[in-house]
Amino acid sequence: MMPNRSTDILFQLIHSLEKAEKRHFKLYINRSSAKENLKIVQVFDALDRMEDYDERLLMKRLSGVTKPQLANLKTHLYKQILSSLRLLKSADSLDLQLNELFDNAHILYKKGLFIQSLRVIDKAKELAHTNQKYFFLPQIIALEKRIETLHVTGNYGSRTIELSVEANEVNRKLDMISRLSDVALQIYGFYIQHGHARNEKDEQLVKDFLKDNLPKGADKETGFYERLYLYQIYTWSAFIRQDFILYYKYTQKWVDLYLEQPDLQRVETGHYIKGLHNLLNAHFDLRNYEKFEIDLKRFEKFAETKRVQQSENFKVQSFVYIASARINFHNITGTFKEGLKLVPGINEKMEEYSLFLDKHRIMVVNYKIATLYFGSGDYSTCIDYLQTIINEHAGLRSDLQCYARLLHLLAHFELGNMDLMDHLTRSVYRYMSKMENLTMIEEEMFKFFRNSFKFTKHQQRPELEKFLEKVKHLEGNRFETRAFAYLDIISWLESKVQQKPMSEIIHTKYLKSKKRRYQKAK
Repeated sequence: MMPNRSTDILFQLIHSLEKAEKRHFKLYINRSSAKENLKIVQVFDALDRMEDYDERLLMKRLSGVTKPQLANLKTHLYKQILSSLRLLKSADSLDLQLNELFDNAHILYKKGLFIQSLRVIDKAKELAHTNQKYFFLPQIIALEKRIETLHVTGNYGSRTIELSVEANEVNRKLDMISRLSDVALQIYGFYIQHGHARNEKDEQLVKDFLKDNLPKGADKETGFYERLYLYQIYTWSAFIRQDFILYYKYTQKWVDLYLEQPDLQRVETGHYIKGLHNLLNAHFDLRNYEKFEIDLKRFEKFAETKRVQQSENFKVQSFVYIASARINFHNITGTFKEGLKLVPGINEKMEEYSLFLDKHRIMVVNYKIATLYFGSGDYSTCIDYLQTIINEHAGLRSDLQCYARLLHLLAHFELGNMDLMDHLTRSVYRYMSKMENLTMIEEEMFKFFRNSFKFTKHQQRPELEKFLEKVKHLEGNRFETRAFAYLDIISWLESKVQQKPMSEIIHTKYLKSKKRRYQKAK
């Protein structure tokens, strides 16, 4: 349900620009009246007006430009846009500011103005240390070493020793941060590819990976980045193993890091947004209704800040995660029809941000929308959304692919398409078996569906009661919780047995939970 995105990098860059950025580019490029610059403005305008990239149409609009000339103009235009953005965004980006300071220090060094260069270096180092930007420090320390080694600056003696100690400490920190970030990335990659652990073998893989790769002494580190990546490692490993209490513990630690050091919300905004997203997921998995609402409001408030709104990346990231969280809340409270009111706005934004959305995020949002339609009883539209996932061949989230097919099967059952049940059941079973994605709950589901087309309506209810009884016994099994996270199969079965809408069953559970918490509070 997303439009095809052009793969032309210049077209993508131009269409990612906001009005202010386009206006700045025009001012930047028009400072020079060179013929080549006037031509690239024509290329810019032509591409800006296109909805989809079409080189033939572009050539027609640029009369007198040959294909080789167009390639050169596009390359030049791409570089000029980036230069314009660098100039415009430098005040908002700490990394750009640090790089600018390094460039200035290097220029002053080349001019032989060593004392001035060292002053800029001190300013850059102070800024980097204050914001814990250790990755920047080696190059600036290397320049300072070069100045102190090759020229007499009056700093011989204690300063050279201090520089050596400083360089060694920075290298030690960088080594730890680099190793922890590598482990965090790899374990997150495992989740993106495979999803939750399917069995003890998968769980052991994660445990063995951590045992072999987690750096010694990582738990004793006190720096922001060391703790950030360590908490991410524990977050992903707990999530993969479906230890939702541990998952909640470390997502909370992740977010609390930013509450301890609020300035880092600006420096590492993307990680903060991701942390809030995972904290909301943990509340969803544990049905922490009240904390869910509190942290969702916190996230929504942060998403409206200037820092987020002025960055396309952060704005899109926040939109996807907040949309997912809002849908999740309607799923756990049973307010599916109310949740459907969100869908038009989400789809509109998904289309607007299509250039920036990866396939994984699109799949997740479409699955969540499908669950809203399923819970509200609109099974046909639910199937439409699920088809976008089933037809996706990106090799991502085998677990999500499996549960999309399972929910697709349930939707056809609800529609009474009994002539399809035998074929669909066999097809989905083969797929999930091939992916080694079958839990005991799913085995029980397939046993029921293999025979479902044989039952009369009168016979169906006692069979559903037997099915429900079997599934309830599996609710406490950790490797079975994945099925409940993707689809509340117990509430669905209870709705069939009690002959009530699924939304009513889930909403009643939500109200009972609120009542219990209120009585405990008293």
